[in-house]
Amino acid sequence: MTPAQLFHAMEATWPPAAHHPLGPFLLRDGAGGGKRVSAASAEGPWTDADLTAAEAAMAEPLFLIRPGDEALDAALAERGYQRIDPVVAYAAPAAHLAAEPPAHMTTFPHWPPMEIARQLWAEGHIGPARLAVMDRAAGAKCAILSRASDRASGVAFVACDGPMAMLHALEVSPALRRQGSAHNILRAAAAWALDNGADTLALVVTEANANARRLYASLGMTIVGQYHYRQK
Repeated sequence: MTPAQLFHAMEATWPPAAHHPLGPFLLRDGAGGGKRVSAASAEGPWTDADLTAAEAAMAEPLFLIRPGDEALDAALAERGYQRIDPVVAYAAPAAHLAAEPPAHMTTFPHWPPMEIARQLWAEGHIGPARLAVMDRAAGAKCAILSRASDRASGVAFVACDGPMAMLHALEVSPALRRQGSAHNILRAAAAWALDNGADTLALVVTEANANARRLYASLGMTIVGQYHYRQK
């Protein structure tokens, strides 16, 4: 998997409301859907004047810094931008993750999201703006609902971009954590990905989320990329 393939899949499966090219920069309108869909990125060689124009075009300037953007990272630091929210991407062969299926009747792939799935997302502060992002994803997609202790316990969104499926918005109810819900969701997502023509399951997580990262590593997922943001 190349960085370009990873970022293409992220953009396709969690798309902004609109793109606005401005010289070598691509500005995104996230419509409240999160940082990555609201951040500008450099898509080619840029000058200081290009950077100034991109800053001026955004009400709240925010830049996505990917591998290869070291010069942009340094220029933004000089302009007073802070480095925030470093993110790590994990991936694994879907067949590996699906080799141990979740227990019967513990996960339910479906689309559109059931009301209980929407409620679980709302508990995790994933509201209408992020649900609108899910609606915008054009490829195969689903919500995966999990159950534990005879209750709906967790939910995630999965969508395909060719051979790669990306998992987003994984939430488990705080009262029902440590009962295998996230584990079951990942296994079910991998099985769904295989059924929909994808051979890889990937996701992104903040660098600081140690518990989630331990889970992903324990399932055999490996780090395949990283990025961060610069914000004034």
